[in-house]
Amino acid sequence: MSRALFTVNLFFAVLLFPLSISAASASHASKESPIFITSDTLIADSKNNTAVFEGSVVAASEDISIASDKMTVFYDAGGKKIAKIFVLGNVRVQKGEMTIFSNEAEYIDDEEKIIFTGNPKVIEKGNSIAGTKIIYFLKDEKAMVEGSRVLIKNKPD
Repeated sequence: MSRALFTVNLFFAVLLFPLSISAASASHASKESPIFITSDTLIADSKNNTAVFEGSVVAASEDISIASDKMTVFYDAGGKKIAKIFVLGNVRVQKGEMTIFSNEAEYIDDEEKIIFTGNPKVIEKGNSIAGTKIIYFLKDEKAMVEGSRVLIKNKPD
């Protein structure tokens, strides 16, 4: 099956997984960069305002990549604003030296937060933080980890 290529000119990656970068909001449109999403299939449903990418999904911008089995983007009627994004199955986010793993992730625009569930874990430079749920609040640049487990490796620089 040929891979669908769909270019999304919304700053999805900045909104969805900014754990190690400055948080951005929808009002910062000048910082947008194209996001390229590849998948085995794409079902765009304008009646329900969704785009569903399935099978070997990879969303990438110039500084972040997101891989998963399925990604559902919910947008407004005009298609100009993302309301919610749900990522499911083998979620892996790569940003510089940081990698985030989980089974599910959900971005909620109105609440300006990202919720990672299903064994979420962040690894950076050998250190890791895991829990039952990781919630990242974009506006406050603050994270809350439920059931946290932290591993810090003391390495000399």
